[in-house]
Amino acid sequence: MNKSWILHKRPSGYPKSEDFRLVESELPELLEGEILIESKFLSLDPYMRGRMNDTKSYAPSVKLGDVMTGEAVGKVIKSRNRKIKEGYFVNAHIGWQEYGKTDGNSVRIIDPNLAPISTALGVLGMPGLTAYFGLLNICKPLPGDTVVVSAASGAVGAIVGQIAKIMGCRVIGIAGSEEKTDYCSSELNFDFVINYKKENVINKILEYAPEGVDVYFDNVGGEISDAVISNIAIGGRIAICGQISLYNLEEPSMGPRMGGTLLINQASMQGFLVFQFKSQYQDGLIRLSDWVRKGSLKYKEDIIDGIENVPKAFIGMMNGNNFGKLLIRLNN
Repeated sequence: MNKSWILHKRPSGYPKSEDFRLVESELPELLEGEILIESKFLSLDPYMRGRMNDTKSYAPSVKLGDVMTGEAVGKVIKSRNRKIKEGYFVNAHIGWQEYGKTDGNSVRIIDPNLAPISTALGVLGMPGLTAYFGLLNICKPLPGDTVVVSAASGAVGAIVGQIAKIMGCRVIGIAGSEEKTDYCSSELNFDFVINYKKENVINKILEYAPEGVDVYFDNVGGEISDAVISNIAIGGRIAICGQISLYNLEEPSMGPRMGGTLLINQASMQGFLVFQFKSQYQDGLIRLSDWVRKGSLKYKEDIIDGIENVPKAFIGMMNGNNFGKLLIRLNN
């Protein structure tokens, strides 16, 4: 039998446990070309909150009664695909469930001898590639640039900051607890870290970047981003990766209009999706893997055991409770 979490109700504001329902079903039959995956790790990511809304976006919403969307890494236990054999470890988009079937077109084969398979959902997966392409292709940092990254201890932000250091930049991280700011300073070697819950972000940005912010990698939106952008440098570049501070609002927030700041400083702001760089994924993974192997790129995983804990972990992530890449480890 397969256990899976379906979307039971569309949330208003922050998601609640009653918005999801755990159901059991028989394992599916395979058609020609399909594989059946036994999930070992599930990935929980902020973008999933947007998929719970019935609104137009870059990807379809999850329908009520459907399995919640998401990536998994697991083992192929049945195969009717000539290229993907039983016993292979793979990364696939099969959602919040213990077992899932898919065709071979959207599957990435993982070599468990190169790195722990969980990294296919983190530093050597979508978060790592998001950080890599968002920083290098959108922001185009130069040696000596001052780079600010919000959600700096998270799955994407921590990698952004470390790549910026590799590129010879000064890095200012923004995080929400002493534990997270200490991690960014001591483990990741960021130059400065701001605890937005205890410190005035605008004042600290002015102190740490008196000549302005050359690059801002935005993972949160809202007041934090307003504070950083108010001190953007001439020719500054801003990449909009996520807006987690806005995802659970029941009413649109009012805030400063930054158009004038961008105009005066001839700065640019660009939203991006990692999928637009799909043709370059392999190049990105090669460089990320090399940095991990050399020890110049560190990663942190926040692992919670048991499929029954998925909604609680997801809700906690929406409130900033996770520390590092959030994963569910399955014991099926």
